[in-house]
Amino acid sequence: MLWLNLLYYKLVNMKVLITGAGGYIGSVGVYLFLQKGYKVAALDNFSTGFRQPLEVLQERFGKGRLFYYKADISRKDQLKKIFTEHPDIFAVVHYAASCKVDESMKNPYLYFSNNTCGGLVLLETMEEFGIKKIVFSSTCAVYGESEYVPVDEKHSLNPTNPYGESKLMLEKIIQWYSRLKGFDYVILRYFNVCGASDDGLIGDSKKPSVLLVQNAVRGALGLSRFYLTAAKVNTPDKTPIRDYINVVDLNEAHIKALELMKKNKEISEVFNLGTGTGNSVLEIIKQIQKITGKKFLVHHSSPRKGEYAEIFADISKAKKILDWKPKRSIKDSVESLIKWYKRNPDGWAY
Repeated sequence: MLWLNLLYYKLVNMKVLITGAGGYIGSVGVYLFLQKGYKVAALDNFSTGFRQPLEVLQERFGKGRLFYYKADISRKDQLKKIFTEHPDIFAVVHYAASCKVDESMKNPYLYFSNNTCGGLVLLETMEEFGIKKIVFSSTCAVYGESEYVPVDEKHSLNPTNPYGESKLMLEKIIQWYSRLKGFDYVILRYFNVCGASDDGLIGDSKKPSVLLVQNAVRGALGLSRFYLTAAKVNTPDKTPIRDYINVVDLNEAHIKALELMKKNKEISEVFNLGTGTGNSVLEIIKQIQKITGKKFLVHHSSPRKGEYAEIFADISKAKKILDWKPKRSIKDSVESLIKWYKRNPDGWAY
């Protein structure tokens, strides 16, 4: 039993740096890493993220388990301060990013500056402190218009918007740092994210969210009007087909990725994270109306730019190598969001 105690001691004293920790996906990620016994140093510049989830989690898990900072990945001086104060950080989970497709079409500078250049500063600072393990939150937007479905990791890379391009550029930079600097990496390409933590404690606070399921649930609960922003595309019902993955399932893959890194001295892998099935926007709206029993009005708004018709994931590689598969359904995601929005109808306070 001694070796089990030593293994547990080693795990609970592992510390990770989580960027974008005040955002929707990042804050749920912090919650899961803490639940798994990790110590977390968290940073966010709070331009779109929130302090409050980190305050809630720090109160629950203690200041000795969660440390958080207002800091920007583009500011090397701020990153150096965190790494200096936490010499026991062994890996970085990099969520921080600007992530609105439509916004990226209007303001490409923001996306290449934050997502690509900011990520480069982070990598360079990691290298300076001898930290060479990174789990990177990328996106299915790197594929662009699908040539076939389901899309596997070998699909050609042809982004149709600066958001996807900025993420792809950082993927390539990480791969070069692996070849030249000895970095180990796991790149996770997200499909469409939905849901909240299972207990409803941590969720998506943006109003409106850029995410379909969140906005539709808010519409069903009468918290806000639901606006359909889907572009007309070449699918049976003329709305985009996407793969909707639960945020807890998604974050569990990050933990699996980090565990894989601890087992393997050299790792360089890319994985799709989705469910393996596609649903159109109108199908999702109908599902949410059925689950909630609310026939909310669908208001039409200007269609988003930079969208494409159909994409959903082939997740066989993640199943095989990460030993990961999604466990939660759309119904589970909707029910967790209902808990979250009933507890926080206006989102976080700030």
